[in-house]
Amino acid sequence: MDVLTIAEAAQTTGWSARMLRYIEQTGLVVPRRSDGGYRLYGPAQVQRLRSLRALVTTYDIGLAELAFVARLQAEPELGVAVDEWFAARPARPEEAPETDWLRFEQEKHERLLTHHTN
Repeated sequence: MDVLTIAEAAQTTGWSARMLRYIEQTGLVVPRRSDGGYRLYGPAQVQRLRSLRALVTTYDIGLAELAFVARLQAEPELGVAVDEWFAARPARPEEAPETDWLRFEQEKHERLLTHHTN
């Protein structure tokens, strides 16, 4: 047999069937589908699932974190935005009073929330 069902893949890789569905949802390992829509895991997917388990265990990293890394690689503009956020240093806007910067930021946030809910 050159493919495994989700139950067989779960048994051989140590992931639960529920986790295999989540892994697929995140795009980390996507099995092909049968004509009837069943997930079919071939040797490449099984190898990826085993190496994924080793990566998660060795580096104590979550699947959501890995999915975000994959998204960063797929969306260069997101990577740039994240890099810019890390590089940015907070600076008081000129229109914010020096003694009341916090209130200025809170009011700005409230205005944004009001704008998005209307």
